[in-house]
Amino acid sequence: MAVEELQCVIKRCQILEERDFKEEDFGLFQLAGQRCIDDGHIDQLLEVIQDEKNKTIIKSMGWNLVGPVVRCLLRNGEEEKRKDCFLMFDLLVKLCNPKELLLGLLELIEEASGKQISQIILLLLQPLQTVVQKLPNNKAYSVGLALSTLWSQLSLLPVPYSEEQMLTDDYGLCQCCKALIEFMKPFVEEVIDNKEDKENEKLKDELLKFCFKSLKCPLLTAQFLEQSEEGGNDPFRCFASEIIGFLSQIGHPVPQIILNHGRKKRTWDYLEFEEEEDKQLSDSVASLTYLVFVQGIGIDQLPMVLSPSYLLQMNMEHIDVFLQRTEQSIFSKGLELLENSLLRLEDNSLLYQYLEIKSFLAVPQGLVKVMTLCPIETLRKKGLAMLQLYIDKLDSQGKYTLFRIMASLNLLRYLVIKDNENDNQTGLWTELGKIENNFLKPLHIGLNMSKAHYEAEIKNSQRNSQAASMCKDVCSVTVGGEEVPSMPPEMQLKVLHSALFTFDLIESVLARVEELIEIKTKSTSEESVGIK
Repeated sequence: MAVEELQCVIKRCQILEERDFKEEDFGLFQLAGQRCIDDGHIDQLLEVIQDEKNKTIIKSMGWNLVGPVVRCLLRNGEEEKRKDCFLMFDLLVKLCNPKELLLGLLELIEEASGKQISQIILLLLQPLQTVVQKLPNNKAYSVGLALSTLWSQLSLLPVPYSEEQMLTDDYGLCQCCKALIEFMKPFVEEVIDNKEDKENEKLKDELLKFCFKSLKCPLLTAQFLEQSEEGGNDPFRCFASEIIGFLSQIGHPVPQIILNHGRKKRTWDYLEFEEEEDKQLSDSVASLTYLVFVQGIGIDQLPMVLSPSYLLQMNMEHIDVFLQRTEQSIFSKGLELLENSLLRLEDNSLLYQYLEIKSFLAVPQGLVKVMTLCPIETLRKKGLAMLQLYIDKLDSQGKYTLFRIMASLNLLRYLVIKDNENDNQTGLWTELGKIENNFLKPLHIGLNMSKAHYEAEIKNSQRNSQAASMCKDVCSVTVGGEEVPSMPPEMQLKVLHSALFTFDLIESVLARVEELIEIKTKSTSEESVGIK
């Protein structure tokens, strides 16, 4: 029945010009073709597609069959029927209108979910490449549309974490990364061969955007195998190497991207995705920096004249990006990049002026967060080791300053507990006199004055609350030289009591820090006397 319906549509359309095809004909052709596949008449449908007399019909309507044919290929049916389906698919790619076919293929990719995402992509990438290359106009737009659709779907797949997961590749992400490189190569070559072509400038922009997106996903999360002679077995290392290579080939080498990032005017400021989400670019460049400095991919492109302190300054912003994340696979890269950057420096060589840069204070705060909140012991220890290494690299003024613009008391309490005076791994005990005179004592005075001020405000508020409720002008409270917006007396009391409570908490931590310092110094003194 399905074959007869198909033949009926074909006979009616064979005598018509392409422009005379009706919407009804398209629907009937698709429905009859779908039924032929479902009923197992694949060989007869193939004959219709192969018939030269039907060439115009297939060119105009054949793309409607791509969906049913692809779904047939994904089913594990008889080998002979699958063979016919593959042949039919190749013919449709060859004969159909490329514009309609492009949209049909991308729709199939968008519809996939779960493990079927990689199956569809691996099946359609080669045909998709062929179709895009056949398009006479707006190739850059079509390449961008294809790459955007592919990336959106691949970003839904879980990234393999261990070597075993990479080998099994249950969701097919590793295979897709390899296939994507092959998909991109002819378009990269087209940009290289026609650098003066304006259309190729647009194509270059689309490739650049996809490379940046790939640096974020999957490469920001991806783990890399230990470097060895068999490095070619690491799918993500291979993918990263190719992406970095593409960037260089299309005119954006590693030094240009890394050294330009953070400047007011960057060479890729015109890209739309950066305007929409600047954080995406920060993640991408952080990922690239990790790949270059820790994994050594493309590091030979960097000039050798860059000083260790300059490299650290350049990398600290990216390290902060990593440490702000909560995913172990991401913030652990921040620890690795920090270690790599710090080991280039001599001890006590990092000038205290660097702490005026926001990231140089944000990074140690991130390390404290790792040390206190990370559930994995090895990473907590790594965080502590990196903080100690960071402090070692600072000059004496820098060590003192660091203990003071971050969360000082909590950090100081932590270091006093962990670092014994005899060990002095952090340099804390060397700078103890400065810390006591320039931080702890002024903090005592400030707390006492603040508490007295707020206690007086509470008494005034309580004394005048009844009168204030009868007045239009509610009494004001000044904190740090700024007037708190007017509020009811009851709310004022709550705020003032809350501030006092905060001061009490700070005072208790301060007392504990001083107690710990006294215990540690007394213990060390007794040990020294015993030795004598």
